[in-house]
Amino acid sequence: MEKITFENLQETLYHEKLENGLDVYVLPKRGFSKTYVTFTTKYGSIDSVFVPRGKEEMVRVPDGIAHFLEHKMFEKEEGDVFQKFGENGASANAFTSYTRTSYLFSTTEKLYDNTKVLLDFVQQPYFTDQTVEKEKGIIGQEITMYEDNPDWRLYLGTIQNLYKQHPIHIDILGTYESIDKITADHLYECYETFYHPSNMVFFAIGAVDPEEMIDFVRKDQSAKTFSEPEEVVRDKHEEPSEAGSQEKTLNMDITKPKFSFGMKCNRTNLTGEELLRQELAVGLAMDILFGRSSKFYSKAYEEGLIDESYGYEFNLEKSFGFAVINSDTEHLEELEQLIRSTIESASAEWSIGEEDLERARKKRIGQYMRSLNSIEYIANQFTHYLFNDMNLFDVLPLLEQLDGNDLKEAFGTIADPKGHTVFKITPAGEEK
Repeated sequence: MEKITFENLQETLYHEKLENGLDVYVLPKRGFSKTYVTFTTKYGSIDSVFVPRGKEEMVRVPDGIAHFLEHKMFEKEEGDVFQKFGENGASANAFTSYTRTSYLFSTTEKLYDNTKVLLDFVQQPYFTDQTVEKEKGIIGQEITMYEDNPDWRLYLGTIQNLYKQHPIHIDILGTYESIDKITADHLYECYETFYHPSNMVFFAIGAVDPEEMIDFVRKDQSAKTFSEPEEVVRDKHEEPSEAGSQEKTLNMDITKPKFSFGMKCNRTNLTGEELLRQELAVGLAMDILFGRSSKFYSKAYEEGLIDESYGYEFNLEKSFGFAVINSDTEHLEELEQLIRSTIESASAEWSIGEEDLERARKKRIGQYMRSLNSIEYIANQFTHYLFNDMNLFDVLPLLEQLDGNDLKEAFGTIADPKGHTVFKITPAGEEK
């Protein structure tokens, strides 16, 4: 068992890679009565083209299948897994993102009974044509729900404008047409390829003894039979640096127009510390230029261009990255112009000084330190960092190292106007 100590955070992480390739991590947290456990596969909605385990040729599976598979994992021949967790006093859930699928539970009692349920249900697939057909109706209703959600349509529409080839432009849920093509055989093929222990991470945090937990997982896995670890071969996701579409407008049943400005990152070939440094540097630059203490925010708010719905974010993974600025607004053109002029000014003459950087840095460090009091936050972020060859606990030392040049260079990767897009949602009946 490997023991990794982070002196500046007073945290100790325990790790062991098992013989079947499964990475097991345990982070004990003093003062917590709850334990949060996740079992995550490096498999998300963008993995629709890959070489199936034991084969040599790439295949394409229907869009939305990773999320569909997540749904089906909870249903077994003997019944629903949620009931077992409930009987053991645990709260269970799961989620599928663009790059990972995670199963989790939290509990204050029967930790190992619940851990056994988690390991068993994720490692014992049960799919039939009948249950797959039934699930199509349930997921179809979920697609309808998201299609009726204007904030989700604004976010997805912005990404779809930015990316024209990379599968991130496809909804995680897929479409009615794509999920209708999913069969039990598809699910087994994806499961066998991506749910091998060597492509997964087990992480426990909270009121847990690290040696006891790792020993429990080790014995559980050694009692099960798995094929030999095999590297997963995925599509390379080629994508041009310019945005796929400069602007689109959607009409929906809303009362106030919604506006989103997307900025495509043209540097997505990074991994590990370089990727983390890029993520943090762009985040700090966005805080200074578009945060609530920025000149942009003051001007936009005072002139009524944005309201309390205003927000911004930056996302970066190994093969894609983008920033989004959005708000409800009655002044679509004026807001767009102010955002563009702020970016142009920053690109033409970098004016972020040491005082701006220190203020933003302290704010980020404060947010980061507060987030470490949440075992849910740590558990849900841990695999995001791990799957990108980063470590959540390296955030603090890297934040402290960043200087003005780092921010200038990083912001330059999202500042090219060719990589920008606008997505608007206007009230139905006001079409021009």
